[in-house]
Amino acid sequence: MADEVITPQRGPYVMEVGPGTVYWCRCGRSKTQPYCDGSHTGTGFAPIEVEFRERQRVAFCGCKHTKKPPFCDGSHSRI
Repeated sequence: MADEVITPQRGPYVMEVGPGTVYWCRCGRSKTQPYCDGSHTGTGFAPIEVEFRERQRVAFCGCKHTKKPPFCDGSHSRI
């Protein structure tokens, strides 16, 4: 289904990011996880724009079921 979330990874993508703007993939279809590559085209999904003012270590959600997008909230342990 085009409007169904795909889980590309059960755990988070832990990485250093910033400064700058990134676009977190919300649908799970991107080949450049956790970032959007436009694969959501034709679905009801759109990426989430995230701006980082300084370099920091973050945990982006990999399961796409977080209640605090784009960051991991542990939802992967319940799916």
